[in-house]
Amino acid sequence: MSLGKQYMERINDGRKVWLGNQAVGNVAHHPAFAATVHNIALLLDKQNEPDTRDQLTYRGDKSRANIAFLVPRSKEDLLRRHSALKFYADATFGMMDGLSQYARSLLTGHYANRHYSGIGHAYANKIESYYKFIKENDLLCTGAAHDPLRNDSQPPSRFDEASDPGLRIVRETEDGIIVSGARMAAANAPYVDEILVSFYDPRSREDKRHGYMFAVAANTPGVNIVCRESFAADEPDDHPVSARFEDMDTVIIFDDVLVPWERVFIKNNPEALLKIQRDPAAAALGQHQTVVRLLSNLEFIAAVGHALTSASDRKAFLHVQEIMGELIIQVETIKGLLIAAEHRSSPGNDNIWLPEELPLQMARNLGTRFYPRAIEILRQIGGDALLQSPAKLADFDGPIGHLLRQYYQGTDRSAIERTKLIKLAWDLVGSPLAVRRVLYEQFFWGDPVQAYANQYKDYPKKTLTDPVWNLVDTHSKQ
Repeated sequence: MSLGKQYMERINDGRKVWLGNQAVGNVAHHPAFAATVHNIALLLDKQNEPDTRDQLTYRGDKSRANIAFLVPRSKEDLLRRHSALKFYADATFGMMDGLSQYARSLLTGHYANRHYSGIGHAYANKIESYYKFIKENDLLCTGAAHDPLRNDSQPPSRFDEASDPGLRIVRETEDGIIVSGARMAAANAPYVDEILVSFYDPRSREDKRHGYMFAVAANTPGVNIVCRESFAADEPDDHPVSARFEDMDTVIIFDDVLVPWERVFIKNNPEALLKIQRDPAAAALGQHQTVVRLLSNLEFIAAVGHALTSASDRKAFLHVQEIMGELIIQVETIKGLLIAAEHRSSPGNDNIWLPEELPLQMARNLGTRFYPRAIEILRQIGGDALLQSPAKLADFDGPIGHLLRQYYQGTDRSAIERTKLIKLAWDLVGSPLAVRRVLYEQFFWGDPVQAYANQYKDYPKKTLTDPVWNLVDTHSKQ
């Protein structure tokens, strides 16, 4: 049986996925999820195909494993990861992370740096065991690491257990901990095997109730995967993006869930969580994947923009050339920062070869502004043509099809081809999925304003200011 079919059978495991007030049975057959599941299955099958096996996998301890689990020991290993990550990103035009390469990369980083985390042997041993379990079974995973919406002016520790909306330990047993509450920002949870639960929100030293990190299977009793409204379209010709690439956003509600002790990595220890958040290997490998996907996404938007200008013969206009140049600058800026991060990579603890984090942070932060601006440029290029395509491509075979073919043709392509392009552009700029994508790119890493501020606060500013003060001191002594 192929890897894709194994995956599709595996996720039909009785998990509780809620869409509206209905519990979804088999997500592989539900119209809101089926296309994404199918895409993931196809990508998994690529791992065993002769032309792509060596690019997407490496030889692990027992068998071949997905390249996301490769701990880089050289710059060549890092570039191998880049090649595989770019393949997956290009296959979905950077529109989704179906194989959970980001979460897998984070887990690989935690595993690689486990003995240097400063948390202890118990944590290191559990993370090692869990990493090998995920890798050897080629499982997909996602993270749930943020509090649900609440009064942001109040820290979580101000809530008592009865009113606390966040996830907390309600009691302990011989078999493990019992947890209740909610965690959010678990992207693609309906499609994955495992959910990694942690806290990326600030925690005080005294807030031990929320100081934990653990993992649960998606079908664990009491785990409720609550989905937003589906943006998946059912007509690929008319909605080429929405019908294929629906990353689903979810909130995970835990209702007295038992987490076995072997899956409880950290408990009642906010300081250990802070170390996890600052883990250099996890941060670098996770951001590396994010920037590779961002590059594919911006390349896709630039290509669509160029096709739009060609279809309407607007390439000669200076203002169109200017904004198309802006799209190209976006692509080359992210590409340059990615190359810089890899070129300036270096070995850390235990010869773990990591990309330099500063260029990755810059690329990630720029992405929060580049992506919305790229979508705005597509709107400007498309103009009112985005609103004037026929309702359905099938209309070309209807009673006025001959008129549509005559009056909807483009400068360099047929009416049908131009309409397909317009519908693709609209799916990127005006559909519900398009709005979701902008929000995702802006807020995936948290508050973008704070991220930019941190870029300034953490930058080694002394390298900039020393020459200035040297000049001032020299001038004052003359």
